[in-house]
Amino acid sequence: MDRLNTLLEHNRSFVENREYEQFKTDKFPGKGLAVLACMDARLVELLPKAMGLKNGDAKLIKNAGALITHPWGSVMRSLIVAVYELRAEEICVVAHRDCGMRAIDPAKILANAQERGITEDTIGTLRAAGIDLDNWLKGFDNVSDSVRHTVQTIRSHPLMPKDIPVHGLVIHPSTGRLEVIVSGYAEEPAAE
Repeated sequence: MDRLNTLLEHNRSFVENREYEQFKTDKFPGKGLAVLACMDARLVELLPKAMGLKNGDAKLIKNAGALITHPWGSVMRSLIVAVYELRAEEICVVAHRDCGMRAIDPAKILANAQERGITEDTIGTLRAAGIDLDNWLKGFDNVSDSVRHTVQTIRSHPLMPKDIPVHGLVIHPSTGRLEVIVSGYAEEPAAE
């Protein structure tokens, strides 16, 4: 059976058995948190448990590396919406040790894309259009520095209120131990 049908078969049983009832909540984060975290599969259950979060406690935004690569992209928009429309009062950026985005090689990704049928012409067209694929696909060298940078990007965004604490953490992907890199309570608001 293919993956989609396996998922749908499970879903039919889930709904028929009313297993969803244990997850009922509303759209507002009960703990007033928005969390930007890495999409790493090891964190699917570990991160919420390590942070003491259950369904309905936080707005959880996930991407590769817990990075904000552009101040006007969808991640920043999601955080802005969480603050202004969904009652998020604090933001946590949570990256992790042993991240696949650490020292990622954009050339290798593009080579893999070509092996999967993306032509050199397509890559050339994107580059000619001014898209810096190497920078766009680049990860980071140091996870703590990456967290600091993402926190600063959020704090200095012109639409982010200065009274929102933005915390930066690194989680260990095996133990769930959280390390504070930036406390949003200790930092002064970013200069305007």
